[in-house]
Parts: sequence; C-alpha cells; structure tokens
Amino acid sequence: MNLQTLSIVLLVISYAQAFHYIKLVQYVDDHQEEYVEALRDWVAIESDSSNIQKRPELHRMMEMVAQKLRLMGGTVELVDIGEQELPDGQTITLPKVVTAQFGSDPSKHTVCVYGHVDVQPAKLEDGWATDPYNLTDISGNMYGRGTSDNKAPVLAWIHAVKAYQALSMVLPVNVKFLIEGMEETGSNGLDAMILAQRDTFLSDVDYIIISDCGWLSRRPALTYGTRGNCYFFAEVEGPKQDLHSGVYGGAVIEPMTDLIGILDTLISPSGRILIPGIQEAVAPLSDEEWKMYQDIEFDVNHFKNKTGVNHLMYNNKVDLLAHRWRYPTVSIHGIMGAFSDPGTKTVIPAKVTAKFSIRQVPDMDPATVKKQVTHYLHSVFAKRKSPNKLKVTMVIGAKPWLADTQHPLYEAGKAAIKRVFNMEPDLIREGGTIPIARTFQDVTGKSIIMMPIGGFDDGMHSQNEKMSRYNYIEGTKLFIAYLNEVAQITKTSG
Repeated sequence: MNLQTLSIVLLVISYAQAFHYIKLVQYVDDHQEEYVEALRDWVAIESDSSNIQKRPELHRMMEMVAQKLRLMGGTVELVDIGEQELPDGQTITLPKVVTAQFGSDPSKHTVCVYGHVDVQPAKLEDGWATDPYNLTDISGNMYGRGTSDNKAPVLAWIHAVKAYQALSMVLPVNVKFLIEGMEETGSNGLDAMILAQRDTFLSDVDYIIISDCGWLSRRPALTYGTRGNCYFFAEVEGPKQDLHSGVYGGAVIEPMTDLIGILDTLISPSGRILIPGIQEAVAPLSDEEWKMYQDIEFDVNHFKNKTGVNHLMYNNKVDLLAHRWRYPTVSIHGIMGAFSDPGTKTVIPAKVTAKFSIRQVPDMDPATVKKQVTHYLHSVFAKRKSPNKLKVTMVIGAKPWLADTQHPLYEAGKAAIKRVFNMEPDLIREGGTIPIARTFQDVTGKSIIMMPIGGFDDGMHSQNEKMSRYNYIEGTKLFIAYLNEVAQITKTSG
C-alpha cells in the first residue's frame, strides 16, 4: 500500500469515527428529557444508608439499578455481601451490590465502572430550598439529594452504554459495572466482596473508572489522587462521676483540661503538624508538580469568599492547593462527654473523648501514623504528671491513592475531554478520602482513573445539592467518547 492510499484509508477511518461520534451525540441530545426523568425517579428514592429505617428504600434502589441494567441486556447479578451489626448488637441485611457486564470480547479492553447510589441524610428543615427527594430544575440546575453524589454520574455511564446499543454500534470496549449502596457510611462489606471477586468478576478487568468526585472550577478535570484518613479517639478519664465545679473545682485535676492541653500540641497556629515523623514522611513538592498546580484554573478569592472566612492559611494558589491535596493535616472534630447543649451547666466531666483525624498522603502508612500519634500523645500526657488516664485509639485507617498522570488512561481522558469540551482538562487531586480506589488498586493491581462530571459548586453532602443539566448531558457524551479513546490504548501499555 503506497503512502497516498494509506492516507486515504486513514482519512476514511477518521471520518467514520467522527461520524459515529456525531450520531451518538445527537442521540444523547435527543434523549435529554428521558435522562432527566430517570434521574428524577432515582432521586425520589430516599436511599440514605445511615438511617436503618430507610433500609427498605435502599434495597429498592439496588433493585431499580439492577432492573435498568437487565433491560439493557446486561449480565446482571445482585451480590449478597452479608449483614451489618448495629450498636445494640442486632443485625440488619446490607444492600446487595449490583454487578453487570456488557460485552466479553477477549480482543478488547475491559473497563469496570464503580459507583454508588446511596446518599447522605437530607430533610427540608435542614435548610433546603426545595424537597430534597423531588428533583427540581431551576435555571438549568437540578436540585435533589444524590444528584451529583453519585446518582447522575452512575446514570450517565449507563446512558453512555445504552446510546451505543440504541444505534446498533458495537461497544468499543467491554464494560462492567459495580454499583454499591453503602459508600456514604464506609462501604460495609465491599472490601471483602472485591477480594472475593478478584479472580472471577474482576479477573479480566483492565482498567477501573470512578466518577465519584467533582471538578475544581468550570474547567473539566481528571482526578489522580486522594488523601487517606487516620481517625482517632483520645479519651481522658478522671473521677468516677461528673463533679460540681463549685464544690470540686480547684481540688481535682480535670480531664477536660488535660485533653485540651494535649490537643493543643498536635498542630501549630500556622498549620504545621507537631507530631514527630509525620511531616518528615512527606515527599517535597517537585518542580513538575509546582508547574502542574500553577496551570490549574482556581480562584483563591472565590474560594475564600465561598468558605466565608476572612483569612486563609495560604494566600497563593499553589500553596493552597498543595496543602489541600498533597500535604497532611490535622483536624479536631469534636469532644464527646463535654456539655454542648444551650444554656449553662457548671459540671466537671468525668470522662471526655476528643475526635480528630489526620488526612494522610502517599509515603505515609496508617499503621505507622497510629504508632506515632499514640506514642506522642502519651509522652505529652506524661509530662503533665496527671493522675487521670489517657487512652488513644485509631478507628479508621484509610490509605491515600495516587495515579500516574502519564498513564495511557489519562492520555485517553485528555483526548475525550478535548473532543467534548474543546479544552484541556485540569489534573487535580481530592483532599478527601475515597477508600475504594486504594482497595481496587491493592486487591486487583489494575490501573484506576477518576473521571468526574460533577460541578465545583454542586454542594455534595450539603443543603441544596445539585447537578447541572449541562454537566449531566455533556458528561454522558464524555463517557461515550472516553470508551472510544480507551479502545485505542494498545494492549501492551495497559
């Protein structure tokens, strides 16, 4: 074949691909209202995983997901992941995990899309402007609990596959779904299920895609890292019962004073963690990272105003983003046992427990952090020479996750975003923790990408959560384009 003939063939192939993409985009545009109604039906289900009274709704939600995938001809299973033990010792059935498969061509890549359809609690009286379980469209924003986190992204992936089917186009890759219903409360039972499915459902998966996150600004983004979370209880116990401060104040060494004293040694006013070994484990910011942060679209003043503070810890974009994403931090969340009701109460609590967490980053290990924190607090407490007792417990030890932005998965993501949005994406991290990413990585050894379609102002977990119609519809097109781009990755580069 001569050069001229080859060029013509390549041009025809390119034209055919472009033509198919245009047809798929047109199909999505023609079915916008159908997609919105599907989201309306899903939002109407109060799938709050934290409320056991809503557990029947959660089971119904999982059945609805399974049925939607069955109607598309997928090989669907509802996987039993056991029971959840409640604080009173009773048990309750966990919602089943939905798995589905579309295509099994061994010559193609296989991707697994992870998502969840449980939601955070929401009540109108919490400060919502609309009924949180009745999808309400206001000026192109669709308000409702779970819209952005994570029902619309899950639906967008399902609709992306369905668009190929509806136009009788062969999927460019095999697609699997793994949809759970307990993400908002810690994904009970999912780690064990993934381990159990490693050599069956997940055995032929090449890549894992997670869309449980959001953009940083109006510019589309690809997420390549999340921080981990080590969550601690620090309990100080003194007298055998609460005491009257007028009678006993000045006569006893108070547990609350001890607790506040040791908490004050965790972090400096400038934000530096004072626990030996924590800061030292963090890799320094490289020149390449600095350049990456410098190019990200982010308005520091807008962030400050949205947060509602007069002063941020850092005033320039690079430092602020770096300390949100790739440096650890200590946050003190509350004190259990302390008086917190309205009014006054002159009590000396007999036992108080502080709750605090350390968001950890790569090169930090939860087991090591546990030892460092426990040893440090006990050494600080010993210097107080208090007769009270200190107990330190780590109750969560979720690891951070970091991907290689040079991996072909990310190159494919850039190409898909360029095609749909006609711009380059921001490459970002999440300051929070998405433990399932690290679980997938550790158990399967597969490469992972986070591809968000949620907006920077969606208000996930907050009142008036929303998903814009634009992000929902264009996000569906992005997923369609991405499947095609992943198909172009050579088998040797996966």
